[in-house]
Amino acid sequence: MTKSNNFASDLAYLDDKRPAMTEALRAWCAINSGSGNLDGLAAMHCALSDAFSGLGADVESVASRPHQIVTDDGQKKEQQVGNMLRLVKRPQAPVRVLLSGHMDTVFPIDHAFQGETFLDDDTLNAPGAADMKGGLLVMLYALQAIERSSLADQIGYEVLINADEEIGSHGSAHMLTEAAKRAQFACVYEPALPDGTLAGARKGSGNFAAVFSGKSAHAGREHHLGRNAIAAAAEFVTAIDQLTGAREGLTVNVAKVDGGGPLNVVPNNAIVRFNVRLEQPDDAAWFESEVRSILKRIDERDGYGAELTGGFTRPPKPMTPSLLAFFNALKAAGADLGLAIDWKPTGGCCDGNNIAAAGIPVIDTLGVRGANIHSAQEYAKLDSLVERAKLSTLVLLKIAAGELPNPGAINNQETA
Repeated sequence: MTKSNNFASDLAYLDDKRPAMTEALRAWCAINSGSGNLDGLAAMHCALSDAFSGLGADVESVASRPHQIVTDDGQKKEQQVGNMLRLVKRPQAPVRVLLSGHMDTVFPIDHAFQGETFLDDDTLNAPGAADMKGGLLVMLYALQAIERSSLADQIGYEVLINADEEIGSHGSAHMLTEAAKRAQFACVYEPALPDGTLAGARKGSGNFAAVFSGKSAHAGREHHLGRNAIAAAAEFVTAIDQLTGAREGLTVNVAKVDGGGPLNVVPNNAIVRFNVRLEQPDDAAWFESEVRSILKRIDERDGYGAELTGGFTRPPKPMTPSLLAFFNALKAAGADLGLAIDWKPTGGCCDGNNIAAAGIPVIDTLGVRGANIHSAQEYAKLDSLVERAKLSTLVLLKIAAGELPNPGAINNQETA
């Protein structure tokens, strides 16, 4: 390790940036970039491209892959998603980091939550303020500070900002995996908790739809000739709900049921949409086997059909030795800034799950402090814009200077 340096001059660049960061955050939150709003995502992509182009690297737009969805009437179709933004700088540098984030939010163009409210001088309530437009600003300004450092040449980075994280990253996960293989470690800018606590280990996640078909008939005159798809779906819902807790940490959330029509017609279609969270990778195969067994019993009945679509898109992210070393490095950098850095496991998941599955350590809550994400009460703490930008800047500079271990080097020892 080299002699300690507090990097005060590098961090000083960020001291007066809160007003500019706040105004940029307000402008970005005013752009509706719900995952399905392709026009809004294009506008957000343009705003981000303009902002990140100042880093001196070529910014490119990368098309996302369409992904298959099941419509409310049980039909399968491909859904287009917004393009990713990508830039690469100094890919041959000795320290190589992937920085990732997402531009989409969970709020569609017709959602009531579109405007901003200042809850106090330090708290902005706005769509995407914490999740994760505030985080994108933290990433941007940290990179701006690094570009002004004498150690910039030691740090190479790839930035990937996708447009479908909130719906599972189906169209962008392959890019994250490829980028992770080129990096030694990764930083993702999901929000931290209000007190600054970070997410450590994460559960894995899968999104599914079970499609049921039956046979229509007059509900009064020929009820006996019908095959009620909703009744079959209800039986299925009861069965999979009971799988919660069948493996430690495994939960099943039945989120939506579609189907049926007029009250005097036996319904011939139903769709059950559900999410599964799990702690152990092997539980994914066990769960799918159980679900397919339940569906098979229904599918074999006269006049009924039952089919499973979807799958597990976010593998579990365990606390590995290299990830723990990365957290400890961040904790040391935080101490230099007067920040107490702590972390805890969570049932939530994000692109950090996919990046970790590609084999590198990733801390994925390096964005602003905030809360109530995915609701109209979402907020970001504005004092954390500069605070968290300094934290990312300092940990990367200390790794480049050799004052903190490169998490990728530890990871290579694990896999050797």
